[in-house]
Amino acid sequence: MRRRSLLTAALAAPLATAGAVGALQSPAQAQTWSSDDQWGNWTTGPYTLYNNIWGSGAGYQSIWANSQSDWGVWADHPNTGGIKSYPNVSYTLGRNVSNMGSVSSSHSITVPTSGSGLAYNSAYDVWGNGHDHEIMIWTQWHGPVGPLGSHEGQFNLGGRNWDYFQGSNGANPVYSFLATSQSTSGSVDITAICQWLVNQGRMPNVRIDQIQFGWEITSAAGGYDFRVNSYSLST
Repeated sequence: MRRRSLLTAALAAPLATAGAVGALQSPAQAQTWSSDDQWGNWTTGPYTLYNNIWGSGAGYQSIWANSQSDWGVWADHPNTGGIKSYPNVSYTLGRNVSNMGSVSSSHSITVPTSGSGLAYNSAYDVWGNGHDHEIMIWTQWHGPVGPLGSHEGQFNLGGRNWDYFQGSNGANPVYSFLATSQSTSGSVDITAICQWLVNQGRMPNVRIDQIQFGWEITSAAGGYDFRVNSYSLST
């Protein structure tokens, strides 16, 4: 399983009880595939789904899927700082930014919105030249999480307004776009974001490889359900 870099940090918080508002006591059931393995993965057509429990101090997490557009996880991670996992659906594009064509994605998700210490973000993770460049696109988040780097301004790209942050995790540059208006459903023009970075001289004309969508989960003590109700990627 490919590595995940540390992109966000959360403040340590007291442990939530199993009866916290929004907590669920058991994971959803899949009809097709499920796994609680740390690196559990399943390929369906050109997509691969990953359980991807990569951070230190992680708790229990299980993933289930019926397709790339109908899947979710049940996560019970302690309310401590640092990302514990990034369960995601991944597609490999393999085109340079200059000729990547029109690439966009739409999604609809159901996520927990209350609970003591709950912290996560819903995000696309777009990789360039393998894992040399990382573009994070946050569409929704909850709790004490934030992007790496400094705020460089607000820009309208692909018909949406984004707060842009630029930084590094020590291994590769990270370009983060946070939606100024959070939403659990909507679309993202991935080409517009990638080409803006190149045209502004902030990123070289890299090959866009993995395009992933999922949740960076920092804390979810007591157990919470995260679900993708629909997902599409147009290339």
